[in-house]
Amino acid sequence: MNSFGNLFKLTSFGESHGAGIGGVIDGCPAGLTLDMDFIQHELDRRKPGQSEVTTPRKEADKVQFLSGIYEGVTTGTSIGFMVWNDNQHSSDYDNMKDVYRPSHADYTYQTKYGKRDHRGGGRSSARETIARCVAGAIAKQILTHYGINIQAYTSQVGAIALTEGYEAYDLSLTETNPVRCPDLEKAAAMQQLILKLKGEGDTVGGVITCVAKGVPVGLGEPVFGKLHAALGGAMLSINAVKGFEYGDGFASALYQGSERNDRFVNNDGTIQTKTNHSGGIQGGISNGEDIYFRVAFKSVATILMEQDTVTVQGEETILKAKGRHDACVLPRAVPIVEAMTAMVLVDYLLLNRATRL
Repeated sequence: MNSFGNLFKLTSFGESHGAGIGGVIDGCPAGLTLDMDFIQHELDRRKPGQSEVTTPRKEADKVQFLSGIYEGVTTGTSIGFMVWNDNQHSSDYDNMKDVYRPSHADYTYQTKYGKRDHRGGGRSSARETIARCVAGAIAKQILTHYGINIQAYTSQVGAIALTEGYEAYDLSLTETNPVRCPDLEKAAAMQQLILKLKGEGDTVGGVITCVAKGVPVGLGEPVFGKLHAALGGAMLSINAVKGFEYGDGFASALYQGSERNDRFVNNDGTIQTKTNHSGGIQGGISNGEDIYFRVAFKSVATILMEQDTVTVQGEETILKAKGRHDACVLPRAVPIVEAMTAMVLVDYLLLNRATRL
């Protein structure tokens, strides 16, 4: 299960402390002129060491394409790529080799496979998301041909949360601060909280909001291929994600139909909805309105504090992690959320070509 997508498909491989992270992209249409600087920019948004609120691990994260591109243009064949690891400190994990880290994948991987890579979590490490960002950057460039734009931002860190919907903020301000929040006052408070907890060896979670504008009517398949289900599955496959809601989400349970139904209107010959509580998706199919959703991330499991746990033999012990870790994944997860959204939308655009003559 290392592949994602139907027609536009990513198969990724690699571990955090192995030689590198790579992938193969199938289904990318031929003739797409790629902006290589943009692809690297998307990786730079995800990479460690970019600010004081992220892990100090220093990785260049330079992508090397191996196939599927000739003279900067996609050929229609498989696109292979690699990002080599060059700053591993595997010794930081020596004290974790025979210990199960609380809230990590150590125990489940060990039990499922009978063996695990304790160095940074191996395949369960968030470093795996490098491959997603490369594929997502290519998917974003396909979406520009359809006039589709994706913007994600940090809308909550701990108890510090934006109180308005995405329409109330200037989303162009998202990249102007280390936490990637469009509300600069809240961004400063979020940054202070992350740094405070980082200094204490603790961590914090939060929420990322994502908006896709320009999505045409009709994306999504009936019953089991609903667009919101695909987006939800994509988001829940990201490390540390614990929740997904689109449109009004769980708040929908609080209202009556007369209060929350999205009524249709004729806007100069174009059918639209007067409100968008549905989040741009009805019946599992896009309705032409903005698609928006929220993704909840838990606090990072690796904390630089003593924790009770057990060894692989079941003996009680105390673990204090070492090494370089994020105190909050939200800032670096924003481009990952965007990448997964882009891959889903491209995949469903390609699927949509097969639904009508």
